[in-house]
Amino acid sequence: MKPLCPNAVLGIVGGGQLGRMSAIAAARLGFRAHILTTEADGPAAQVAHAVTIGAYDDHDALRRFATAVDVVTFEFENISADGLDLLSSLCPVHPSGRILRISQDRIAEKTFLRDAGIPLAPFHLIETGSDLAVAAETLGYPFILKTTRLGYDGKGQARIHTPEDLAPAFARLSPHPLVAEGMVDFACEVSVMVARNAMGEVVAFDATENRHRNGILDLSLAPARIPAGLATRARELATDIARALDLIGIMGVEMFVDRHGGLLVNEIAPRPHNSGHWTMDACPVDQFEMHVRAVTGLPLPPATRHNDAVMKNLIGPDDMALWPRIMATPGLLAHHYGKAQARPGRKMGHVNVLFPHGGLPGEFGVEDALGPLASPMEVDGDADGHDVGGDQGEHSP
Repeated sequence: MKPLCPNAVLGIVGGGQLGRMSAIAAARLGFRAHILTTEADGPAAQVAHAVTIGAYDDHDALRRFATAVDVVTFEFENISADGLDLLSSLCPVHPSGRILRISQDRIAEKTFLRDAGIPLAPFHLIETGSDLAVAAETLGYPFILKTTRLGYDGKGQARIHTPEDLAPAFARLSPHPLVAEGMVDFACEVSVMVARNAMGEVVAFDATENRHRNGILDLSLAPARIPAGLATRARELATDIARALDLIGIMGVEMFVDRHGGLLVNEIAPRPHNSGHWTMDACPVDQFEMHVRAVTGLPLPPATRHNDAVMKNLIGPDDMALWPRIMATPGLLAHHYGKAQARPGRKMGHVNVLFPHGGLPGEFGVEDALGPLASPMEVDGDADGHDVGGDQGEHSP
């Protein structure tokens, strides 16, 4: 792939915060961003060079969009894979529609990872009530039942504790089929942002420890507070997956660390990811620039970190009520997404807090550094520490 020249146009499918921050990174590199979105004043449209308004499966809009850009990428997975195929027939698209289809379907995703030799929690395809009964007998209680498509921020899933939970959960969750996943003897969740370009260069950022609240990512701590060998293994797994997918772009790989020190991959997200936002202030080249570089054919510099960092999501409306205090607090590096309405559960922005390299503090030190945003650090889970399912998607409408 020949690198794109300055003033080339990067097309981004999706108008949310990831598109916004990708467009800003593209501008720093001399590219122009053109957004395909359904909302005229969304986060990405506010900072883009051009905008096409249309549905992600609207062929006329897709063709207009394709004629105006030099390469296409996407900022979240809940878009039309068929629409991406149409775009691919008209201009380069990275990551590919094949990768999008794998990431859109939990069964396809888990089957691909299993066949690639990646460690996973046990899972079963659930098409009927009988399948669910068999899965319950095999996995034991409790286990997690999830939709295979269109889940994000902990939505589209249920924890099954007893046989009486089976039928109601099967009826409530849709569309079918579903996937049943065995519980993990959970210690923590980590994620790795990994990028690969068309020349086969691969770089991986340091593993990040993630904390969730109400099914939504709350905090990311970089680097993850896990043994060095385990952190290295997490980066190796992410790199292996990127190569197996023939990825061009950036990808978030979420993993569980179990209480025996093992790693189990939970899911992949072939785009910038919420858990990589710390890189915006703690790295010379952040996840968004790395993504833009990968999809435009530029070389990938090392994914180095000059500071330790904590990222805190700002969820509306409660966190946004603190915005004046956030802006007045030294050390809180704030990023606002430009959304007008701070609805409950909506991601409105994030803050990063930097610490000296190797100086990430303990729990109380992190709380102190967060100032008005401080709250007791906790992980979603039951009394045994089992994970309840994490931040499957970034798009927060």
